[in-house]
Amino acid sequence: MTDPITPVLETEDDAEREDSGESEDVGSAQSERLAGPGPAAPEGREGRADAGSTAPMPTRSRQRFSLGVILAAAYARASEPKRRASFLSVGTALTILGALMVGFLADAAVVGRLRHDRDRQVAYAELRYALADGSTPTGALDVDGKPVAEGTPVALLEIRSLNLREVVRYGTTPSDLMSGPGLRRDTVLPGQAGGSVIMGRRALFGGPFQYLDQLQPGLQFTVTTAQRANVFRVVDVRRPGDPIPPEFSAAPARLVLVTTSGNPYLPQDLLRVDAILVNDKDVQPTGPVARPQPGDDALATDGSAWMPLVLWGQALVLAAAAVTWLRARWGGRQAWLVGSPVLLALGLAVADTAARLLPNVM
Repeated sequence: MTDPITPVLETEDDAEREDSGESEDVGSAQSERLAGPGPAAPEGREGRADAGSTAPMPTRSRQRFSLGVILAAAYARASEPKRRASFLSVGTALTILGALMVGFLADAAVVGRLRHDRDRQVAYAELRYALADGSTPTGALDVDGKPVAEGTPVALLEIRSLNLREVVRYGTTPSDLMSGPGLRRDTVLPGQAGGSVIMGRRALFGGPFQYLDQLQPGLQFTVTTAQRANVFRVVDVRRPGDPIPPEFSAAPARLVLVTTSGNPYLPQDLLRVDAILVNDKDVQPTGPVARPQPGDDALATDGSAWMPLVLWGQALVLAAAAVTWLRARWGGRQAWLVGSPVLLALGLAVADTAARLLPNVM
């Protein structure tokens, strides 16, 4: 008689063997996916050749390769902030340098000349009105007895051979000479008894005295003041080491035009044009003379420009940093479209302020 329990046990054993066989097949399949394609069973010569050419990578090598990839990715993530910071630093420095260069070039070549032409027109209109009104100062005090303000138009200088027609202002500091030639405040007006000194720039801000070295002895020019139109004659063009002509020292009314000599942008010394009044009978009474102030001497600089220069420089640094940050966020075209006008304006402000630290007749 057949045992009814035996078929049941055999059936369960068969099921367990089938389950274990399926799990082994699944495990082997997963191992093959992780380990890659293994060697095929050798089938003749081709099977043996394939087995020799596709040897599996050892487990230890695979672990080392995976660890190297992980370390490289971690290093890339860790070094990304450093690269971004380095990019921002370099970008900011280049932006500041570019803004300064553009500002200096524009101020020296274009903006400075335009500013000089505009100031000359305004000063000429003021001088014409003051001459017609009789309020043009004849010395250090105006018609009301008050000290003449710096930058006040006091004379008109005309040298036809040089095509020069400039309004002479009161004062010779670097800021005064940015608008045109200036009369040194501790000298008398041209045409009065004594000596007068008019200074002018040779290179920057229009360079009104850039061709002053082309004057020749005997040439005549005119300086118009509130008293009269005075005609002067050039006696000598002096350079460093040249003696003062005796004729010039003996004249009752003398005038010296002063600018730089040598390289216009690297001045080494001064160029002086000595002139005397043609007719001694036209000498006018001397007006009051002011005391000299810091910055009145030739080749003097303006030390008060340091504070505004630092402030403008800080504004330029902040603007350059903002443009560099916007470039990383928005892109180069959008950042430059927004930041270029700001950087150009700040660069011009820095250049204009820095020009006050340069020699006043440069």
